[in-house]
Amino acid sequence: MSVTRQTKILIIGSGPAGYTAAVYASRAMLEPILVQGIEPGGQLTTTTEVENWPGDSEVQGPDLMLRMEAHAKVMGTEIIGDIINELNLDQRPFMAKGDSGTVYYADAVILATGARAKWLGLPSEEKFKGFGVSACATCDGFFYRGQEIVVVGGGNTAVEEALFLTNFASKVTLVHRRDELRAEKILQDRLFKHPKIETMWFNELVEVIGADAPLGVEAVKVKNVTSGEMTEIVCKGVFIAIGHAPENELVKEVLEMHNGGYVKVQLGSTRTSIPGVFAAGDLTDHIYRQAVTSAGMGCMAALDAEKFLAEQE
Repeated sequence: MSVTRQTKILIIGSGPAGYTAAVYASRAMLEPILVQGIEPGGQLTTTTEVENWPGDSEVQGPDLMLRMEAHAKVMGTEIIGDIINELNLDQRPFMAKGDSGTVYYADAVILATGARAKWLGLPSEEKFKGFGVSACATCDGFFYRGQEIVVVGGGNTAVEEALFLTNFASKVTLVHRRDELRAEKILQDRLFKHPKIETMWFNELVEVIGADAPLGVEAVKVKNVTSGEMTEIVCKGVFIAIGHAPENELVKEVLEMHNGGYVKVQLGSTRTSIPGVFAAGDLTDHIYRQAVTSAGMGCMAALDAEKFLAEQE
């Protein structure tokens, strides 16, 4: 027999946006329910050191998210380890169904399901994630000062990551499976003129090579897609920059989207195309994708939802 829960605000997702929204909604005495989703804590739980979170010169990503979760709980949020697999936004109260069988009814919904980096799917890539393999240069580039780095990709993300990494690395090798980039021309010009960047055309990454004790990257193996020739590139860091995908499965047929599937919000707010439904963090942010900006949007979403509920009353 399914359990039914009712709440003024249902928060879906448990990264910095979701937990911050929970703190603010709790302080407004709205008694929110937060459903954590398939990856409690979000993308930060897959990182190691975080050095760009204000107030902490260095903190472990998983530890930071545990602190956020504890903060939300102390403020009064009910946090549930469930996965929402169906969301009906046709009428209020909105209805969500969890993998557990629980049905949630809410007067307002805050979507904070985040985004996920696209990966190549290599076993060796998975092995070294967080230990030399990353998908965020602004998060992890600092750790490779004076080191040689490989960036994989050919779009704006890859070129921007490569250029940013030159602030730290002694050399950046951009590996791309074609002979031209998809990035904007102005970015390409900057890339080709940069003395620290070398481009390897017609190559794809086939293996990450590294040590086990301690775990760390030492090189990568790339394959020429035309000749089949294998090349080993010595490096300490590998950045996979083939794009991000917003976790929009619950609402992709319902809410207005833009920029390849990110939920569109009204300028200067977190309001979506359906009144009472708000979006925050990487689900809607295709530009910054930082923990601190996600947290800020979580705050905005809670305040927007509080205002919406007050207007309904």
